[in-house]
Amino acid sequence: MKTRITELLGVEYPVLQGGMAWVAESTLAAAVSNAGGVGLIAGGSAPAEVIREEIRKAKKLTDKPFGVNIMLMSPNAEELAKIVVEEGVAVVTTGAGNPGQYMESWKAAGIKVIPVVASVALARRMERAGADAVIAEGCESGGHIGQTTTMCLVPQVVDAVSIPVLAAGGIADGRGLAAAMMLGAEGIQMGTVFLASEECQIHPNYKELVLGAKDTDSAVTGQICGGAAVRQIKNRYTKKVIERERAGATFEEIEELTIGSLRRAAKDGDRENGSFMAGQIAGMVHEIRPCSKIITDVFTEAEELLRNKAASLSL
Repeated sequence: MKTRITELLGVEYPVLQGGMAWVAESTLAAAVSNAGGVGLIAGGSAPAEVIREEIRKAKKLTDKPFGVNIMLMSPNAEELAKIVVEEGVAVVTTGAGNPGQYMESWKAAGIKVIPVVASVALARRMERAGADAVIAEGCESGGHIGQTTTMCLVPQVVDAVSIPVLAAGGIADGRGLAAAMMLGAEGIQMGTVFLASEECQIHPNYKELVLGAKDTDSAVTGQICGGAAVRQIKNRYTKKVIERERAGATFEEIEELTIGSLRRAAKDGDRENGSFMAGQIAGMVHEIRPCSKIITDVFTEAEELLRNKAASLSL
């Protein structure tokens, strides 16, 4: 499946692995890149030198392009912006801000810049800033989310910009990929399905919760208090946060509750007190597979679906 994304990034498959904080590190990123996609290391709020070390580890595991996700509101964003240049990273994805101030140095270093967007307005702004492509992420996804679904967001972003668009949110198999392509996307980003990969280094409890999730097992925190909306698997932690929000807790009070919650999920496997970020698509993830099989399964199924559907609809 060749698109402008495969040409832009020099990869076999137009698929990026989501930049999931406390999850996306060198082992996972390298596995996705070795499988023909683009793996990402999540910058999150980790110390910049930790991310530098993860980049160097990934280079030992793969000679294929991989990238770093930078949350622009994080305190380490400026340091990470320099490190990706110094370390020769191929791709940067961004969220929670405008990468405009870093664009000149990234472009001079040959880095491909692909911001994650949740609205048409932001997609247009990123194109004007010089982005090479954008990831239109619907609210079905795990982690921080916008308000618009993938089905509605992707075609509107495709119509609004001339650069390539990748679809994200609610994609875990070939049906999702085929649908995204029909909406005008030229590639996809997947996150939740890679939580259930052999190479993902999260705590086994995290994987078990994803595998056991049903279609209604996700909760969104942060909406009531006016903070950042976050989708995760329901547990005692999400219930507590939502109850505090409904009781009138301030944004600052809710933020206090979230401190350490991602680590408790990804590293400690604390089923009750961790924030197990995952998308609504978790209800379709039922087995642990290598990253290579996840990717080939998705693309093989999508190609067959698109080919067969075209044949069945011929007039």
